[in-house]
Amino acid sequence: MAETYEPTRPWIINIGKKLRPMVDSVVARNSSVSNDPVLNPADFPYTRELEKHWETIRDEALAISARPDRVPALDEISPDHQGIAPAGMWRSFFLYGYGYPAEENIARCPKTAEIVSRIPGLNSAFFSILKAGTHIPDHRGVTKGLITCHLGLSVPEEGDCRMRVHDQVVRWENGKTLVFDDTYRHEVWNDTDSTRVILLVQTKRPTRFPGNMIGGLFLWAVKRTPFVKEARANIAKWDENLSDLEAARNAD
Repeated sequence: MAETYEPTRPWIINIGKKLRPMVDSVVARNSSVSNDPVLNPADFPYTRELEKHWETIRDEALAISARPDRVPALDEISPDHQGIAPAGMWRSFFLYGYGYPAEENIARCPKTAEIVSRIPGLNSAFFSILKAGTHIPDHRGVTKGLITCHLGLSVPEEGDCRMRVHDQVVRWENGKTLVFDDTYRHEVWNDTDSTRVILLVQTKRPTRFPGNMIGGLFLWAVKRTPFVKEARANIAKWDENLSDLEAARNAD
């Protein structure tokens, strides 16, 4: 198995990391949906809306991904992702991050933003752009209180583009959703000559009491960590630089 990556964390996140097994256990026991690594999209009604409007979402995503200078590398935005993938190979265009809207990006993709804004319990939504030949090593998500959904938008047809979640290997399809629990170890390969583009959506896991309370408190704390604050600041700085760049081009 590939070498795992664990970033350096400040003390507050180290505390959260120690609490996480307990929190995940309570959330799992009270989950209203399966705790399997890969989940059934039919258990999440919003996936039907994403698939219904996938071409609209795809068109906005491709307009963004066609201009690489518009899309920052994920490691430039989120310090918690530094070192996971080769620099610049995994790019992310955020619309929402931990509940916070990226207003400039929403203005650039208004149709997609409107569609995802209707998703119950929305936590994050962004276009995930993986360049040809990229491997994202084995890693895991922050909390079992979140469910991850991928909507295929531009999936290479030649070669092999796949993801392993725990002991299952899945592949994206254009216009189809994949739903999984990212607290299981997972890794991604784009063994093709083309870029893979998906919409990544994270939502709160449907959970009964007391799991909803414990999971909600943990997520509330995560949103206030230095990593999330720094990521928000990086997105704002990137948007400001991009706006200046676009203004300069329009002036020319």
